[in-house]
Amino acid sequence: QVQLVESGGGLVQAGDSLRLSCTASARTFSNYAMAWFRQAPGTERSFVGAISSGGNRRYVESVKDRFTISRDNAKNTVYLQMNSLKPEDTANYYCAATDAIYYGPDLWRYDFWGQGTQVTVSS
Repeated sequence: QVQLVESGGGLVQAGDSLRLSCTASARTFSNYAMAWFRQAPGTERSFVGAISSGGNRRYVESVKDRFTISRDNAKNTVYLQMNSLKPEDTANYYCAATDAIYYGPDLWRYDFWGQGTQVTVSS
């Protein structure tokens, strides 16, 4: 199995930036598509963005112009750079991975999940 550990969450003001990291256990990380999801209290977990094993990216429309997903295979790490944060971005952010040929919003396709890291944006 793949273990995922998120870090980088925190409390920030609206307009600030934050970078989340997700580090995976070592085995064939470069073959996995990676994704970020988020969940606010009382809501379902929702898609933020994903990056394929080949570096292709997909984002939910609400973050497309503000967030950037990247990966560093040498470090077994995927990042979520979040700029111009809004209070609506407040949520617990989860990293997910799949070895399927897929990168996108379907939660059920992801086999491995991290524990989450909290992002809180105040106005």
